[in-house]
Amino acid sequence: MRRPIRLSTCLAAAVLAAAPPAAAQGGRSRALEVTPRQARAVERGLDWLTAHQKADGSWEAKIGYKLNDDYNYTAERGHVGVTALAGMAMLAGGHLPGRGRHGESVERCLDFVLSCVQEDGYITHAGTRMYSHAFATLFLAEIYGMTHRDDVRHKLQKSVDFVVKSQNAEGGWRYEPYAVESDMSIVVCSVLALRAARNIGIRVPVSTVDRAARYVVDSAVSESRASSFSHPAFARMSELGSFHYQKDVHSRSSFPLTAAGVTALHGLGIYSDEAIERGIGYLNRELATFNHRNGTGRRSRGEGHYFFWYGHYYGVQAMYTVGSPYWEPYFEEVRELLLGMQRADGSWPNETGPGTTFGTAMGVLILEIPYRFLPIFQR
Repeated sequence: MRRPIRLSTCLAAAVLAAAPPAAAQGGRSRALEVTPRQARAVERGLDWLTAHQKADGSWEAKIGYKLNDDYNYTAERGHVGVTALAGMAMLAGGHLPGRGRHGESVERCLDFVLSCVQEDGYITHAGTRMYSHAFATLFLAEIYGMTHRDDVRHKLQKSVDFVVKSQNAEGGWRYEPYAVESDMSIVVCSVLALRAARNIGIRVPVSTVDRAARYVVDSAVSESRASSFSHPAFARMSELGSFHYQKDVHSRSSFPLTAAGVTALHGLGIYSDEAIERGIGYLNRELATFNHRNGTGRRSRGEGHYFFWYGHYYGVQAMYTVGSPYWEPYFEEVRELLLGMQRADGSWPNETGPGTTFGTAMGVLILEIPYRFLPIFQR
């Protein structure tokens, strides 16, 4: 049995590394062919996104928040978080600002995101919150890594500084900046944004990374934590390997949260740890059930619930980094599922969540990971 990683020493030496050591990637992964059907699906999705972009460079979506399995929204306007995801889908397809078939769309997307960076570095528009800030920061980091534009670097550093300043005493982040509590869904978004920024030379304090790593590790369900559950919903060893929504042992765990937890550890420079091994085991055990239930336990998969997209967006990154023998069967199964879900107009559904643009951006991003154009999708 591996001993848990010593965060204070290992992260100081390998913080937010651009890629794991070869020995930590699992077995050698065979190159997965990008099938003609997959490539066509990606292009149709990107065409749909370009056709639905607003004049100001944004994409319209529902601005709101999840409520249990549902989604409440207060407005349907240009959504900076969804816009950033749509922009990343174009970057992941090999399109840069002003370059490529969708280059003009990427340029306008970038202009909109930059316009949403507030004086204190918070990236928000029409009431969007920390989810959107983290996705927008990740988008700016990927743009800067590809273009080295000074105007992007300046605002990217401000947005990263805001993430650092808003980290709470637990070591995590919540929906609103400076919140006392944390949750895994916001932590993973923030961690990946910090990793991408650090990889291209943006200042990120090691202390921020250390504290985030401790939060993620403490959220994993180990044997001792599983056996200590007093709440009936969690008092079973089948939760072993999963990650909690919050550190409290009474907090829920799930496939999406576990995918987020494993991906967050990778983003923090941790590639060999019991939490990762058990997390991958949990994801493999639960994959079929998760796909069948669309991530909620009460909806059909065709709806594209936000839990479904969130789970596979992080699941595909977790499995890709771990490598063989996990990556190939996982991606092949998810690819077939997504190809069957794509609508005739090239979009993907998201009936519960921010909407069709969100579903389409996520669908495209997941299918594009074998392209390896986006730095965050590289080992």
